[in-house]
Amino acid sequence: MNIGQIIEKGGVSREEAETLVTLPEAELFASATALREHYFGKRVEACFIINAKSGNCNMNCRFCSQSAFNSTPVPKYPFKSSEELTEIIARWEDKPVERCGIVTSGGALTDADVEQLAQFIEQRKASGKRGPIICGSLGRLKEHALQRLKRAGLDRIHHNLETSEAFYPNICTSQQWRDRLDTIHRAKTAGFSVCVGGLFGLGETWADRLDFAYSLKEEGIRNIPMNFLYPHPGTPMAQQPVMPAEEALRIIALFRHILPDATLRICGGRVSVLKERQRDMFAAGANAFMTGDYLTISGAGVEGDLAMLRELGLEIE
Repeated sequence: MNIGQIIEKGGVSREEAETLVTLPEAELFASATALREHYFGKRVEACFIINAKSGNCNMNCRFCSQSAFNSTPVPKYPFKSSEELTEIIARWEDKPVERCGIVTSGGALTDADVEQLAQFIEQRKASGKRGPIICGSLGRLKEHALQRLKRAGLDRIHHNLETSEAFYPNICTSQQWRDRLDTIHRAKTAGFSVCVGGLFGLGETWADRLDFAYSLKEEGIRNIPMNFLYPHPGTPMAQQPVMPAEEALRIIALFRHILPDATLRICGGRVSVLKERQRDMFAAGANAFMTGDYLTISGAGVEGDLAMLRELGLEIE
């Protein structure tokens, strides 16, 4: 691959991307690594999340362990108190982890919960506490809720599109793909940085993956979390085969070529899908990752992740 031409064009064309799907792995990864190092050098980002409101979600997403339509035995609790959030974040304040995502289940965070979160952010800022920057993954927020959180000092909203618009009805019918896109547009209008990614291994085709990547590119998304399906028991996708690590890594590399200057953050499924090939996510073009636990399953320990980065000669930004 001609790296200079990819950089000059701002990514490969759809036709070029289709050829990457079958390119030998060594050649594909060499190109992806060169692109990552051009834009980010040896620097990578790390974040962690807090499952701040769990279970009883009124959306019928077929992959989700927290959906009330599914029967996965997961913890169910209301929005965590400010004291609980403070205690969890305090455990991370001496770690080189840039951001903390406050994640809540449900179609949208209630106004009462929005106010509680806004006050927590204001109190934290007023205290002068150092530590990770707070982000929010809070569902389909309306304009007034976004404005309240923006005034409080929240700077980034995370809201995944999950997959291509055409494939989305196969995984959820209680909302539309365009509903999710509207939330992203509202967040951008309100002045937020946005973090928008998806979930792979749902039964989508390579064409769906390309459609999804180019939708993100068209929307100007530059922070992209990439998740890989963990087939939760009690969900309609419990029998879905786990994606091979080689396929997941090829998806990462494909996205790096389509969105060469975007932050590609490897999140859910990193441990269960990539397994012993987790370090290869950087060779495939990733420049960020989630450490610690995920929403309802265990993840990787931060100390082990930091050791991996040292061995690879990479640095936490």
